[in-house]
Amino acid sequence: MALLLKNAHVVDPAANLDGVLDVLIDGDRISAVGEGLVFDGAEVIDLTGKYLVPGLVDMHVHLREPGFEHKGDIESETAAAAAGGFTGVCSMPNTNPVADNGTVITYIKARAAEAGHCRVYPAGAMSKGLKGEIISEMGDMVARGAVAFTDDGRGIQGAGMMRRCMDYGKMFDKVFMSHCQDEDLVGEGQVNEGVASTRLGLLGWPAEGEELQISRDIMLAELTGAKLHIQHISTARGLDMVRAAKAKGLPVTCEAAPHHMFLTEDAITGAYETCFKVNPPLRTSEDAQAIIEGVLDGSVDAIVTDHAPHADWEKAREFELAPFGMIGIEASLALINTNLVKTGKMGYGKLVELMSINPRKILGVEPVSIEAGSLADITVFDADIEWTVGEDGYVSHAKNCGFAGTKVSGRATDVFVGGKQTLKNGAIC
Repeated sequence: MALLLKNAHVVDPAANLDGVLDVLIDGDRISAVGEGLVFDGAEVIDLTGKYLVPGLVDMHVHLREPGFEHKGDIESETAAAAAGGFTGVCSMPNTNPVADNGTVITYIKARAAEAGHCRVYPAGAMSKGLKGEIISEMGDMVARGAVAFTDDGRGIQGAGMMRRCMDYGKMFDKVFMSHCQDEDLVGEGQVNEGVASTRLGLLGWPAEGEELQISRDIMLAELTGAKLHIQHISTARGLDMVRAAKAKGLPVTCEAAPHHMFLTEDAITGAYETCFKVNPPLRTSEDAQAIIEGVLDGSVDAIVTDHAPHADWEKAREFELAPFGMIGIEASLALINTNLVKTGKMGYGKLVELMSINPRKILGVEPVSIEAGSLADITVFDADIEWTVGEDGYVSHAKNCGFAGTKVSGRATDVFVGGKQTLKNGAIC
């Protein structure tokens, strides 16, 4: 049945749209966009007072399946994505078994088709077993649907190995997404090295441990010609390195997560709250402000969450023993709306670029726009709904959210993936 979405405030900079319009969906495609649309037999959905934008994509998400279903799985975490307003996610390969071959990629795609609530774009590992020693089966993974390569969770430690991955893998025209962490320097670091590590008596994770590999990988991108994407950037100096690379015309992009913009090392108190233990760690207020400025001036290409579900018992351990990571996909849209759009720092067109257009462009997947012929991947949200993160629980299996208790405004109400509704009036379909 055709769907006629009426009276929504449509925002899509790619189609030069910013006004109240109707959108007609017929099958898996948008068939018409305009004022006063009528279509006999269509189900009419009144979206008065709501925003309608090209479907959001989070290009850095841990679905945990296969192997870590006690943390979350493809069904639960794609449901959480839909609840957050997302029509697609890029899944990280640090599963068990590692997504380093076509068989695992095929499994992820099949499970997502069977039980998923949004599109899943799998990223494949650069190295077998994430060990940084042997190149993964890149060609096989691309043939089965992998959209990018990354050893997220560790990162390739050897410069020579990273070069070999880039030299070999660039033939597939996929982006190399780099988790920048020099393990020899970072060691067993737990929190940002400096005031936080001293105050808390925890081993420090220095900013240089991230910046050294950002610098290295930019140089390797220049050497090899491979496309490079810096994951979860968290320091001012690291962002300056990306700016310099862009100024030279290198194929370098980067992403930032809300927790590196709106939380700092000061959030961790003497209670040692493990929900704030993330990798890279929460940095200084100066770093957080620099990342926000990078988002606003275009230096940061995409907003992601690094959504990382963990079981309650894992995060309930001593800080040093608890795993890194927090969930955030259900609150991301609201956090950006509350802190950047509602404050007048940027408009909804910029939000669409950062959370919809650019992620698809970097991953090389089919673009989506609010225009006839486009895939009907659509996000609808009410920008003025006020709610408290975590107050009503989470759709995710996990609860390890560093923004729990934060009052925000803006929430997805309806999501359509290929014309199929996966979120209806705020409820998972």
